Amino acid sequence: MALQMGQTLAEIRPGAYYDSVVLMQLQRALADLPGIDDAGVVMCTPANKELLEQSGLLTPEIQSAAPEDLVIVVRASEVSADGANAAQAALAQVDTLLARRRSSSADEEYRPKSLRSGANMLPEAAWVLISVPGRYAAGVARQALDLGKNVFFYSDNVPWEDEIALKNQAVDRGLLVMGPDCGTAIVGGAGLGFANRVRQGNIGVVAASGTGLQAVTVGIHRAGGGITQAFGTGGRDLSEAVGAITAKAALARLAADPETDVIVLVSKPPSPQVAEELLTLAQQSGKPVVVDFIGFANAKTERDTIHFVHTLDEAADLAVALAIADDQRPTTISDPAIHNSQFTIHNSQFLRGIYSGGTLAYEALLLLQDYLPVVYSNAPLKGRPRLENPHQSQGHTVVDLGEDEFTVGRLHPMLDNDLRIRRIHAEAADPETGLILLDVVLGDGAHPDPASELAPAIQEAIATAHAAGRELPIVAVVVGTDADPQGLGSQIEQLTAAGATVFTRHDEAIRVIGAAFAGNDRRPTTDDDSSAQPATRNSQLAIRNPQITSRPPFAALNVGLESFSESLKSQGATVVHVDWKPPAGGNEKLMGLLARMGRMGG
Repeated sequence: MALQMGQTLAEIRPGAYYDSVVLMQLQRALADLPGIDDAGVVMCTPANKELLEQSGLLTPEIQSAAPEDLVIVVRASEVSADGANAAQAALAQVDTLLARRRSSSADEEYRPKSLRSGANMLPEAAWVLISVPGRYAAGVARQALDLGKNVFFYSDNVPWEDEIALKNQAVDRGLLVMGPDCGTAIVGGAGLGFANRVRQGNIGVVAASGTGLQAVTVGIHRAGGGITQAFGTGGRDLSEAVGAITAKAALARLAADPETDVIVLVSKPPSPQVAEELLTLAQQSGKPVVVDFIGFANAKTERDTIHFVHTLDEAADLAVALAIADDQRPTTISDPAIHNSQFTIHNSQFLRGIYSGGTLAYEALLLLQDYLPVVYSNAPLKGRPRLENPHQSQGHTVVDLGEDEFTVGRLHPMLDNDLRIRRIHAEAADPETGLILLDVVLGDGAHPDPASELAPAIQEAIATAHAAGRELPIVAVVVGTDADPQGLGSQIEQLTAAGATVFTRHDEAIRVIGAAFAGNDRRPTTDDDSSAQPATRNSQLAIRNPQITSRPPFAALNVGLESFSESLKSQGATVVHVDWKPPAGGNEKLMGLLARMGRMGG
């Protein structure tokens, strides 16, 4: 049914399900139509309704829609009969645009309708990738474990009790559940989810954070090292409730792996009890273990073979120093990023960090404590102030757009730049904004060319500030390798040409920015003075040798985001994409009935 509010028209489709990438592409296609000023294509979750309201796209009818309903809304460029006609014409094209997307992306190969059928088609698949909406994800994961498959669990908003039960079930069967809310892994030479293309080597990683894992593996590649396996655990795994079930299992795998000589553990601060259990297991591995429990209070002293560091980049540097002799590292070339930058900030202005990576945002908050008295965030450090409204900055702000309030019912910001671009424009228009900080994370599964969308927004933001008589420095930290499909050099060139200052080391960028806001005479107060000036200030990028980085065969089933299937295929992996739809059309009562019938039937 079409609903009208001025020149804004909306169509609500109860219980409709489409791949999130399809919805993003439909939204962009509608916004590009003649006479259309803006468009939104999202599931009607509370968070998405708030975002639609901020964009002037919310109608009373949308406000009353259910979370499982799909809303397609357009706003005409002008308030007139022609504007109304343009909006009506746009909505009339929705099914044509959807059909065109399905036709252009359709594989000629048969797509099974169920996970079991997919397993029959590809019995050698040891992994199932799951990226369906959170309320359905646990059911798919149970099916995967019942089929004897390991699980890469990208879906978020999965209940705690389901996570714990699934992970215990996996351990009992000798399997691994990475996630839920696990964004990154490297297994058998293939990157799962959002992963960078890095050299193979002798360093293994266990990380309770997606962008943390990416930053470390990129840093290892940059410093000349390589990866055996990099296991993600999901952000809640190291909590006291979950007890690091996956982290312990992954650590055991790396400890037993003869090709892994050095192990890296990465996480936001775990519960003290869980941390002690993991460190004990790490010591028992008999291998050097580099630990970055970001901001963990007890990470002060060395413990036999355990080495603590303060940042993700330092973790990568130390792992490579422990794993590879200097004379055995690959040939290197100079890092093209800009490093010796200084910024002039007025006393009345503030830092505005707009992140797609939660762990990078957390590390920024931790490092900024050495320079700024108060930094607000929607995902703050313990005991630090939370943003009153995550959609609006106050004072110094670091916002994580990957948090649940931004991602329920829509794509992660590493795939969809729409929210970030809107936020950049909002911050540029605020006279209190003294500097904008962005992370740009590359790799398989991520946006194919983020700089192509971010660079124009950066250019416009700088122009907006200039028109108001202000200077607006914009800093971009690019996390990626020379082998990533986006092209590291190309991304840096586009961002630099737009006026951004680019770093490839996150810790270095934060320290430069922090010093600019605190004053050049302010020095960091960390226990380790060496961290104030990174040892690899003139960092190096390793040249990728295709023979070294050739990937062994990897086979998986993919349920959810089609882009993950495409990513695996581009890496030479074998993948079957399951044409999944919500059971019972998403009807909760009928889903429960079907589940009970399935259990009764064995």
